[in-house]
Amino acid sequence: MKEINQYKEKNVLVLGLAKSGTATAELLHNLGANVTVNDRSPIEDNEQAQYLISKGITVIGGSHPLSLLDQKVDVIFKNPGIPYSNPLLKVAMEKEISILTEVELAYQISEAPYIAITGSNGKTTTTTIINEILATDEKKPLVAGNIGNVSVEVAQNAENDNVMVTELSSFQLMGIETFRPKIAILLNIFEAHLDYHGSLGEYGKAKARIFMNQTKEDYTVVNVDDEIVMELVKEASSTIIPFSTTRKVDGAYIEDGIVYFQGESIIKVDEIVLPGKHNLENILAAISAVKLYGGSNESIIHVLTSFTGVKHRLQFVDRINERKFYNDSKATNILSTQAALSSFDENVILLAGGLDRGNDFDELIPYLKNVKSLITFGETALKLINTAEAAGIKHIKHVDNVEKAVPVAYEMSESGDVILLSPACASWDQYKTFEQRGDIFINAVHKLK
Repeated sequence: MKEINQYKEKNVLVLGLAKSGTATAELLHNLGANVTVNDRSPIEDNEQAQYLISKGITVIGGSHPLSLLDQKVDVIFKNPGIPYSNPLLKVAMEKEISILTEVELAYQISEAPYIAITGSNGKTTTTTIINEILATDEKKPLVAGNIGNVSVEVAQNAENDNVMVTELSSFQLMGIETFRPKIAILLNIFEAHLDYHGSLGEYGKAKARIFMNQTKEDYTVVNVDDEIVMELVKEASSTIIPFSTTRKVDGAYIEDGIVYFQGESIIKVDEIVLPGKHNLENILAAISAVKLYGGSNESIIHVLTSFTGVKHRLQFVDRINERKFYNDSKATNILSTQAALSSFDENVILLAGGLDRGNDFDELIPYLKNVKSLITFGETALKLINTAEAAGIKHIKHVDNVEKAVPVAYEMSESGDVILLSPACASWDQYKTFEQRGDIFINAVHKLK
């Protein structure tokens, strides 16, 4: 860990506990800062709060009182999920107080270089593939960010022969100042988190911060098939490495069924076991980063011929009596379910439904051509039934939950069918997380045996 002194004797406010807030507060305290932690939840029964108090750190809970800014505050580290519309943060911005996320602190102390990945979809899959390949090559990758452990915890143990492979959200990137990855990846930009950012333009600007501090010695890997990405990257000072599934580029591309990187043949597409065109984009991005970092073709081939997907992200679960089961519980929006449905040529029995966010599902209709049956659940069940009827799907069932949907799907299926959980909705109407929803699906599949 780099020894840094910029927070010594500084008054630092950490907004939001959880894992990242707790780790950030403890590290800042160890770096000599005067730390106050504020969380809107009560602290009496909060183990993380009590742990920090035992370390001599002030913790204030129950709300975000503006009085916290009555005394001098030099810098705020906030939980990425807390919006800038929060009244305390609005006052902080008026006072021109720096508002950072723990990704910035992790970068400041890390001795290892960074490969950073962002985009609307595919971040976790791309990050995982890069990590798997670099680990096979014994490049000592450390996964951090939105997956794996909290960045500041990982960075404290990172040495110069490691590489930080970090998945970053737009929320996290809003809170950086000096963060400069050696390799940045911008996968795609779709409408997402507009309630947080206000507009697609502001969301794109947040994503583009991933390369804002890079120079010509650094690399930005970009999807040339995404017009918004290509518009944003015009502002980059880094060396641009393109990838494309549709044309030959001076980066990663596909030609005659073979994946190439800058003219070098890497692997045949039909040898890759992870399904879906969208995953080919993720794979091309990952190959680009790995090759730029000195990874070998042998390790790329080894991983891509065995990697079946990140859990809950179009994850192959099992084959039972020639039916294939896929868990795509992470598909919490229509776009993700469109991508999943586009991944299969076989007949699909789709399991979908969940939290009603007020939208309809007409945008799914063009993607339902191979869906022979729909089994729906949750608050959006009726809307999805209407969509399925409009698409001409003849076999539609409404069940109480995911666990009951699995045996019903199996009974409705035939040899060769794909049974796909891809809800197109958040899980919070019935489940705490999409992970819980996916785990219930997996357990229900295994019960069929």
